[in-house]
Amino acid sequence: MTQFFEVHPKNPQPRLIRLAAAALAEGLVVYPTDSYYALGFLQGNTAAAARTRLLRGLGDSHLFTLMCRDLADVGNYGAVGTAAFRVIKQRTPGAYTFVLAAAKKVSRHLCHPKRKTVAFRVPAHPVARALLEEAGEPIVTTTLRLRGDKEPLEPSEFRARLSGAAEVVLDAGPCSMTPTTVVDFSEPEPRLLRSGGGAVDEDGML
Repeated sequence: MTQFFEVHPKNPQPRLIRLAAAALAEGLVVYPTDSYYALGFLQGNTAAAARTRLLRGLGDSHLFTLMCRDLADVGNYGAVGTAAFRVIKQRTPGAYTFVLAAAKKVSRHLCHPKRKTVAFRVPAHPVARALLEEAGEPIVTTTLRLRGDKEPLEPSEFRARLSGAAEVVLDAGPCSMTPTTVVDFSEPEPRLLRSGGGAVDEDGML
């Protein structure tokens, strides 16, 4: 049975955040970020990963993102070089996704099968940050877009379409509905893969 919680977007209620973090130990939680709502689960939960792929209609090749509390968290799971460290420190928390070489502790199903890379985020949304702090570890994340949909779900659709799909849904009202800016730091030269909510300069650089 799915529990639907209305949470304050700037000052989320601690009791509801604790309940959502506890639900992560069992399965899936829907929560807001500074781009879209997301489906989240913990790294070792392969059953939740399979459920997420089924809900979204994803193949085994789809790569998830590790949502992290801070730069230290990112450094525990990815190889952060000098250039990446400087940019990530300046640009987080915020609407950026960074691709890094994965550390050995990262589950294999999260890594690119050939490049051995992982995508990381440090969100600015207060609800996402509170959930990460309570969970005490990164949350494996993907955008809340269900099988067959072209666009991510919005809060007005949650109760009709998510009943039974997740253990907890944290409804904090509208998100920005803008994708993150994606930068690949896994090679010697960083590459801008997508422009989005995170600002870049006129030359497309951070």
